[in-house]
Amino acid sequence: MINREDMLELTRRMTPKRNCFTRIAGGYFDKEGVNMGTFNTNFLNLPMKEKEKNIAIAKAVPFSPTNENLKKYGFSKEKMGKGSMWQLLMGMKSCWLKNDALMEVFYEMVAAQYHTTQDYAVMVFHGCYDVPIKGTDKQRQDESEEVFEFLICVICKLEGDYEPGEPECGFLFPAFTNRSSDSSHVAVYQADLGKTHPEIEKILGCTF
Repeated sequence: MINREDMLELTRRMTPKRNCFTRIAGGYFDKEGVNMGTFNTNFLNLPMKEKEKNIAIAKAVPFSPTNENLKKYGFSKEKMGKGSMWQLLMGMKSCWLKNDALMEVFYEMVAAQYHTTQDYAVMVFHGCYDVPIKGTDKQRQDESEEVFEFLICVICKLEGDYEPGEPECGFLFPAFTNRSSDSSHVAVYQADLGKTHPEIEKILGCTF
């Protein structure tokens, strides 16, 4: 189960003034999965309006109803081996999305299995959250307990000229469990529970 307070703690660092994102990368695809172009940039270099728009898109994942639209899935040992999506995500996270070759492999793996009826965008955010220590009274202290380094991925239908709409699905990796990094789990997001994209679970190789 996902602790709602953990997710709310993360979202408090997802504002223009308290931004936790370092980089954003993504690709645009037609409904057949053909790559129409990619981007990869330092998040801090974006204009303020772009920052606000992209923060809102990424924030949709952790801010969504926990254990309903956002559920925790696990990776088996077999799905954490060489050549797995898990290994790819770990590599993407450790390089802060700066390795374009890794990003291209990720886009190809998503496009090969994602099902949709219109053009869409795959957007990946890299973030770092300096998790503060909480005392026995649950009050925050200044010292840091750990740095939670994470990825948020969203898939959005394109509206107009390469403009992403509301996220349809996505994930937070690693999961944020007990205020700590949990790399054996991922939090999977589905915007519409009546019209889910179960292929995201196949893409990730995770199970509920």
